[in-house]
Amino acid sequence: MDTSESSSGPRADGPAPPAPPRRGWRRWAMDTRPLRRPAYRRLWASTAVTAVGSQLTAVAVPKQIYDITGSSAWVGTASLAGLLPLIVFALWGGAIADSMDRRTLLLITNTGIAVTSLLFWVQAVAGLESVAVLMVLLAVQQAFWGLNAPARSASIARLVPEDELPAANALGSTVMQTGQVAGPLLAGALIPVVGLPELYLIDALALCATVWAVYRLPALPPLTARVARRAGVREIVEGFRYISGHAVLLLSFLADIVAMVLGMPRALFPQLAAETFAPYGEGFALGLLFAAIPIGAVVGGLLSGTYSRARRHGWMVIGSVVVWGAAVAGSGLSGNLWLAVAFLAVAGIADMVSMVFRGAILLSAATDEMRGRMQGVFTVVVAGGPRLADVLHGTAGSAFGPRTAVAGGGILVVVVMLALAAAMPALRRYRV
Repeated sequence: MDTSESSSGPRADGPAPPAPPRRGWRRWAMDTRPLRRPAYRRLWASTAVTAVGSQLTAVAVPKQIYDITGSSAWVGTASLAGLLPLIVFALWGGAIADSMDRRTLLLITNTGIAVTSLLFWVQAVAGLESVAVLMVLLAVQQAFWGLNAPARSASIARLVPEDELPAANALGSTVMQTGQVAGPLLAGALIPVVGLPELYLIDALALCATVWAVYRLPALPPLTARVARRAGVREIVEGFRYISGHAVLLLSFLADIVAMVLGMPRALFPQLAAETFAPYGEGFALGLLFAAIPIGAVVGGLLSGTYSRARRHGWMVIGSVVVWGAAVAGSGLSGNLWLAVAFLAVAGIADMVSMVFRGAILLSAATDEMRGRMQGVFTVVVAGGPRLADVLHGTAGSAFGPRTAVAGGGILVVVVMLALAAAMPALRRYRV
C-alpha cells in the first residue's frame, strides 16, 4: 500500500496483548482480535445494542403508518421522506466528523436519536394518529443517523491497527446484519404482547446504553492542526475532489453502486413469492426471500477469520462483487424456492466480503482528516443504492418478468464489474 495515502495516526487505545496463533478451524472462524481492545469493544457493543433496537423502530413506523392509512403507498412515501435528510446530513456529518472530536459528535447524535425514539413513543401513547408527525420524526431521526454514521465508522481506524481493520469491519457488519434478522422477528413477537408503542420505548432505552458506551470512549480529536476549520459545502466538495483524485477510493464506491443498483432484487421478492414460488405458500416464500441475503451475510461474518489473512483487498472487492452478481443471476434462473434462497444466501456472503474490504480500503487508503467525509459518501451510497435498485428492478420486472429481471441484473453486475476492473487497474493493484 502507498503509505503516503494512509494516516491511521496513534490509536486512542493502548496496545493489546499478542494473540495466540490461530490454527485449525479457528483460522476460518470469526476474527475477534479487535474485541481485545477496550475502546473498540465499547464502540462495537454500542453497535450491537442499536442493531436490534433500531430495527424495532424500523418495523414500528411503517406498521403504525399502515394502521393509520391502510395504504402501502403512504408507507413507501414515508421511507422516501427519511432518505433526503439521511443523504444531506451524512455528507455534512462526514465533514463535521473531520473537524471536531468524533466522540463528542457520537454523544450528541446518539442522544438525538434516543430523544427521537422517545418522541415516537410519546406520540404513539398519546394516540395522535398523525402521518405528518411520524414523517417529521422519521426525517429528524434519519438526519441524526446521517450525522452519526460517518463519525462511528471513521473512528474505527483510530481504535484498532491497520491489519485488524477487516476483522473490525466484519464484526460491526455482522452484528448489523444479525440485527436485521433478529430485530424484525423480535418486533413481530413483541407487538401482540406489549403493543406497538412499547417498541419505540425499548429502542430509546437501548440507546441509553449506547450513549453510556460512547461516553466511555477516549477522546478522538482531529490529528491535524486544522482543528478550527469549518464543516460546510466547501469541505464536502473537497471530499468529492479527494475521491476523484484517488482511483482506488473511487472504484470502491463504484463497485458498491454496480452491485446494489444493478443487482439488488428485493423489490421483486413480492412478485416472485406471488407468482414463481406460489406453490410453496406466498407468505412463507416471501419471508425466506427477504431473510436469505441477511442470513448469508451473517454466515460470511462468522467466517471472517479468512479475511484477516488477505492482503490483496482490491481483488477481494472485485471477486466478491462478481460472486454477488453470479449468485443473484442464479437465484433468478432458479424455479425452485430452496435453490433460489441458497443462491441469495451465497450472495449475502459475497456482500459481507465486499462490505468488509470496501470499508477497510476507505479507512486505510484515506488520511484521517478525510475519513469522515469518505464515510459520509459511503453512507449515502449504501442507503441510496438499494432504493435506486427498487425503482430499476420494479420497472424491469413489470416489463420483462421478475425472473428475467433478477437474472439480467446479476449478469450485468458481473459484466460491468469485470469491465471496470480491466479498464482501471488501481483496484486490482491495491494491497496492504
